[in-house]
Amino acid sequence: MVIRPARPAERRTLASIQSLLTEPSPELLEWGVGAGNVFVSTANGTPVGYLLAVYGEEVHVAELAVQPDHRREGRARALLSNLLRSLDDETRVTVAVEPDNEAARELYRSVGFEQVRRDETYFEDGAALILARRA
Repeated sequence: MVIRPARPAERRTLASIQSLLTEPSPELLEWGVGAGNVFVSTANGTPVGYLLAVYGEEVHVAELAVQPDHRREGRARALLSNLLRSLDDETRVTVAVEPDNEAARELYRSVGFEQVRRDETYFEDGAALILARRA
């Protein structure tokens, strides 16, 4: 499994993957690819999953998505591990997860994220659990 930075020519493929998210943000993805903040997991050279990170005082995992036929292959975990390895040990990493998305909650829990708060208005549809850990 290859993890690498996204290429501008892959925007259409990434947009297709992004459409799987509950609240996709095409503008954010466009910005992330241009800024070099998107990493992809590939199968036969084609992206089948991606992670978009927003860097600041802390790093926020803004989007993490994998095509359904490539789930349960360790791709999301590999994308997260790649991000965490690239950061200073003391960097705080956060992510927002829908409370009923048990698969996502378990993934993040399995790599050391813990719930730090609940934000009732994070998503257009309602609440998010805010998870965090040190890189």
